[in-house]
Amino acid sequence: MIMPMRYVSTRGQAQSLDFAGVLLAGLAEDGGLFVPESWPEFSAADWRALRGLPYPELAARVMAPFTAGAIDHETLLGLTREAYAGFGHPATAPLVQLDRELFALELFHGPTLAFKDMAMQLLGRLFDHVLTQQDRRVTIVGATSGDTGSAAIEACRDKPRLDVVILHPRGRTSEVQRRQMTTVLSPNITNLAVEGTFDDCQDLVKAMFADAPFRQRMRLSAVNSINWARVAAQIPYYVAAALALGAPDREVTFAVPTGNFGNVLAAWAARRMGLPVARLVIGANRNDILARFLAGNDMSVQGVVPSLSPSMDIQVSSNFERLLFELLDRDAAACTRIMTEFRRDGRMAVPDAAWGAATCLFRGLALDDAQTMAEIRRLRDEAGYVADPHTAIGIAAGRAWPVAGTPTVAMATAHPAKFPDAMRTALGVAPALPPRLADLYERPERYRVVPNRLDAVQEAMTG
Repeated sequence: MIMPMRYVSTRGQAQSLDFAGVLLAGLAEDGGLFVPESWPEFSAADWRALRGLPYPELAARVMAPFTAGAIDHETLLGLTREAYAGFGHPATAPLVQLDRELFALELFHGPTLAFKDMAMQLLGRLFDHVLTQQDRRVTIVGATSGDTGSAAIEACRDKPRLDVVILHPRGRTSEVQRRQMTTVLSPNITNLAVEGTFDDCQDLVKAMFADAPFRQRMRLSAVNSINWARVAAQIPYYVAAALALGAPDREVTFAVPTGNFGNVLAAWAARRMGLPVARLVIGANRNDILARFLAGNDMSVQGVVPSLSPSMDIQVSSNFERLLFELLDRDAAACTRIMTEFRRDGRMAVPDAAWGAATCLFRGLALDDAQTMAEIRRLRDEAGYVADPHTAIGIAAGRAWPVAGTPTVAMATAHPAKFPDAMRTALGVAPALPPRLADLYERPERYRVVPNRLDAVQEAMTG
């Protein structure tokens, strides 16, 4: 029997909630992030029992311990079946072999051609289910560096109990990424282009949640990976890939291009649940704070530099707080102190013991734009594989840190057609958009440009 799951804040001052409460709350009231009160653990027999299941059924079984007490298994299974029914590949997330022990897990077969669909298509249905049960309406607010916004909009458009407000950094996404958000003209969708960086957008979202009267009046919830449900919905595809390659009787390494740390945190969570993961490799671009941390315990914020991989143009990786909480043996007071000082000073003082524990599992690699383009060309020439800039970075990171005798699975996080300028620069040609998006450049756009100020954003949301 699965026991009901409760969630606690990494800052230790918010009341514990069940899955439905965490889904609707997003950020904890004390500014922390919710994590499971205790981690579910699967035995080798439990993992073996998942082999060969269709992806929706596997996803429901993996997520069941996290929703226990709030959403029953049959309801969850119905939601996962609906969520993945429209994906463009029968395997939902197919594995593609690139070399003898190197694979790409394609996570971009959803409606917006990015890995965010893997969680967001389910998240939209979870919101709808819980809000209908509770007869409530919420305003979902999110910051995006490119892909989260369109995935959230696609999952939540026209839903009667949801208003959606997405903040993106003006001029710092690809045109395809922007248009996938701004050409959705549904009345419950608002797009705001902020004069700033993704980190600025993320800070504005957190500031809105910290403004208690505004949070209550607008009934705010979150779709960024600060929302635990987003992370939970990403765990199953790591399980599916590992099982396909021999787990639990064989270890696997995952390589993940990441900026906000949510995707790779889901891989860590799978390992915490008992999946045999030998190593987790982080791929970064010129905004290399995570790679610098792993190399020398240097978690210091530098200016965000635009790159060919805009979804990783991030310096403040929100989800790292969840890992930090675990590295500190769940010492909420220490986590609060370190995060408060980080926001104040721009440098995170991670204790050496915690950093050492991280480096036992994690490795990192950062590529600049020239190296990214070279990797895109290498993959095309040597493996016949066309990878977008983010995926290319993840694959390069996996090749740099192999574990002998262990397969490495790199996350293919976006369709290359989402980044036509970068692909044209690297290969001389840009892949075509799928037929369902062929007219994207002709669709009318609707969005509002706002300054990087909380009052301006709040006015745009309420005016």
